[in-house]
Amino acid sequence: MQLSVVIPVKNEAGNIAPLVGEIAAALDRCGVDYEIVYVDDGSTDRTADEIRRLQLANPRLRLLLHAASCGQSAAIRTGVAVARGEWIATLDGDGQNDPADIPALWHIAEEAPAIPPLLIAGRRARRRDTLTKRMSSRLANAIRRRMLHDDTPDTGCGLKLFPRALFLELPWFDHMHRFLPALALRAGATVRSVAVNHRPRGSGTSNYGVFDRLWVGIGDLLGVMWLRRRGSRPIVAEEANFAAPRAGRPASFEASLCEAPQDQVSR
Repeated sequence: MQLSVVIPVKNEAGNIAPLVGEIAAALDRCGVDYEIVYVDDGSTDRTADEIRRLQLANPRLRLLLHAASCGQSAAIRTGVAVARGEWIATLDGDGQNDPADIPALWHIAEEAPAIPPLLIAGRRARRRDTLTKRMSSRLANAIRRRMLHDDTPDTGCGLKLFPRALFLELPWFDHMHRFLPALALRAGATVRSVAVNHRPRGSGTSNYGVFDRLWVGIGDLLGVMWLRRRGSRPIVAEEANFAAPRAGRPASFEASLCEAPQDQVSR
């Protein structure tokens, strides 16, 4: 399978059917073999029942359940872990991300070289949120870009596309979905931001507040800064000749070199 669309949800029963219909309309036209993986993160409404109802008519639709709410990053990780696709597209379950943008991102991925791996991050060109959310997001993005040098204008956009193998190599922690570009760069990937559509919430209410994200985000930012400064990657310089090692030097000496920490590397 080529593509898995992973959608973490909590209490989004009213948004399930419209979003599934839009995903099918977008991807059926571009000829990609795909599946839709919903991860219900401890919903207390009829979210899971609505997904089960739609499964009767849509064999591409899968459902995984968290017995209790573990957060959005944990739900994304659960979905990616069981996904069958080589590539993962993530969407927020509230309908604010537009599935019609996925084919454009998919075409970019198809044309990209396999090495280095590529993460495509959506950039909400016109935010359809409250003024408070827009201003807090703008401030948070500015601080993050300055501290992490990830050169990504909008990491809060839920629409992203990346290889499944890349995600599984990244260090996992709660709220890590907000730092995927920085973590991907640390892993040697390239990151590209693409303008995408943004829409008002379909129904229901947001599971996040402004200040709860602010305080948690500060601690996470410091942790990601630590990871980037401590990160290093082996780069193969020359294949070792174990049959005839050089005198006075182990055969594996020239097998690899260690790259400097990410913050010291110019990209």
